[in-house]
Amino acid sequence: MEFGRVTHAELDTVGFSLPVEPASNSVFFNNALHKTAVYFGCPKWGTREWVGKIYPKGTNEAQFLNHYVNHFAAVELNATHYKIHTAAEIKRWAEKVSGRHFKFCPKIPQQISHYSGFRNADQLTTAFLEGIMAFESHLGPVFLQLSDKYSPARRDVLYKYLQSLPTDVQFFLEVRHPDWFADKTVMDELLQTLRALNIGFVITDTAGRRDCAHMQLTVPKAFIRFVGNNLHKSDFARANEWINRIKFWVDNGLEEIHFFIHMQDEATSPQLTVYMVDNLNAACGLNLIKPKFENTGLLF
Repeated sequence: MEFGRVTHAELDTVGFSLPVEPASNSVFFNNALHKTAVYFGCPKWGTREWVGKIYPKGTNEAQFLNHYVNHFAAVELNATHYKIHTAAEIKRWAEKVSGRHFKFCPKIPQQISHYSGFRNADQLTTAFLEGIMAFESHLGPVFLQLSDKYSPARRDVLYKYLQSLPTDVQFFLEVRHPDWFADKTVMDELLQTLRALNIGFVITDTAGRRDCAHMQLTVPKAFIRFVGNNLHKSDFARANEWINRIKFWVDNGLEEIHFFIHMQDEATSPQLTVYMVDNLNAACGLNLIKPKFENTGLLF
């Protein structure tokens, strides 16, 4: 992911500490009733550099998903951002994870999110939703990413579109334009709107845009997009921050957490996943799956 990218030299100057837990998040904590479901994943399963690393040597692209599910519990499905897939196509993916506790988290197509202006998008939205419903029990949160050029000046159109979405699917929203974060009144209105519509707020942790790591929850679920820097030392310090925060959420009974690791070089994503999962399993008494390397010498 290029969003929020900084030079290697600048990484040592970035303050990576996460904001304190917003007081408003406490309404979503109920440690007496909930055991938190935690899912780790990547943006896609089709990473050729994983062949011989976590995929067996000789694995072809048609087999990538079959092997991906042995290492991760979810996928942030970027494929749906570039094409509206039919129910038949989606069903073939879902069949490959049958019997597993695995979630697909589809990204709303860019035809809607980036090019429609959220006007006359009903038919496209219906086609997209008809396709992803074929995931059935494997459908995780669906997320809408706004362009970094989409400012709050157009929020009324956006809010009308969000109001049109079905309520039996969990949606999340990612905003990027700096004005969403710079104006407290705008941000407060956005948070109130999302809470009223039961739509989550994506947390994006990337070096060059620390405002997007806002830590605000609007539903009892968290959706984190972590953009690392190819195992730079800061990645592990940031991972430790997240391990502590996720432990706090687990201890307080947050319902669900989806955590997706992006890297400039996706070949390095499995290593950071192993680091985080090992530490979370130890800290929280969880039993999350993690990437298994064909050769343990490739781990670090």
